[in-house]
Amino acid sequence: MQKSGPPPPTDGSAPTRARGRPRAFDREAALGRATHLFWQKGYEATSITDLTEAMEIGSPSLYAAFGSKEALYVEAVRYYRDTYGALVWGKFCSAATARDAVASLLMDSAAALTGCLADIPRGCMVTLSSVGSEGHADLGEVVRSARAITLDRLKARLSQGVKDGELPASVDVHALARFVQTVQSGMSILARDGAGRAELEGVAEVAMQGWDARTGGRASETKRARRPRQARGTEAKRRGRGPDRG
Repeated sequence: MQKSGPPPPTDGSAPTRARGRPRAFDREAALGRATHLFWQKGYEATSITDLTEAMEIGSPSLYAAFGSKEALYVEAVRYYRDTYGALVWGKFCSAATARDAVASLLMDSAAALTGCLADIPRGCMVTLSSVGSEGHADLGEVVRSARAITLDRLKARLSQGVKDGELPASVDVHALARFVQTVQSGMSILARDGAGRAELEGVAEVAMQGWDARTGGRASETKRARRPRQARGTEAKRRGRGPDRG
């Protein structure tokens, strides 16, 4: 026996269709849209209305999902780092030498900061943030901590370069890391102001010339590359015969 449906309306109107299942809320996609908005406008200039429109949710849903605008911004900084960090740090982390690592960081920054590698706003969200000076001390500390990651990574890689003999033991690792960080930060500001990729690559090239002048650069890399062959020759002489030919 078939079940009967709802009784037809008596006013002559068409029967009402049952509502479909509401579209599921994609929290990560909404967070990505919020991140882009904070990136473009900054924290203070971004209103709750701006956020709800960009995230395509109502304000009750925003507060239910993220707690507050401040908490949303903290998550946006995390999302920015986790999602876009590889654009500038990928080759840095895999480079064979400290020099190659720094050159890759600056060259990849020239491309990423100008939007050439992905459809993203210009400049670095973390570098350009002024939230700490806008009366939000806790958020300012979040941003400062994110900026400190750049310095820490640079210092660790340069210290490894000293340990490997690539960089002279006399080099001021902290000052050299700050130099590279400052160049990258300046590139971010210039990118936001409209500087193109080629212009920023020129900045990176000049910065690497300064690196070479301070550290010996390519000359020291060539010396290191030759060291195994020279070692073989020395060992051969020690055994009473000439160095291997080849």
